[in-house]
Amino acid sequence: MNLAFKKTTCRVLVVSLFALSLQTARAGLIGADQAAGSTAPTERALVLSTLDRAEVAAQLQAAGIDPLDAKARVQSMSDREVHALAQDIQTAPVGGDLGAWGWVAIIVIAALIWYYAIRK
Repeated sequence: MNLAFKKTTCRVLVVSLFALSLQTARAGLIGADQAAGSTAPTERALVLSTLDRAEVAAQLQAAGIDPLDAKARVQSMSDREVHALAQDIQTAPVGGDLGAWGWVAIIVIAALIWYYAIRK
């Protein structure tokens, strides 16, 4: 590297350090309600929006549950119950089962790997 590039890089770094150090920080005590933060309204909205989906409503009706009753139940749930349900929704696998074509694709890929990597 040439010397001019090194000098320019050092100058840019020094200027950026000075610019960052001029920002001020504020320290103070906060209450427990501010520290924890309430995510219950957003989690409740997530659960209710999931119940609004057509696929979910169809599955509820197939199980003999009225979607309006399910929404009323979610509204009456405690924040802890809504949090647990929202966590289950967010961590649930997407797309369902693999299906027949998925298994065929896995078998074909495994056979090709065996053929090209192990057999030769």
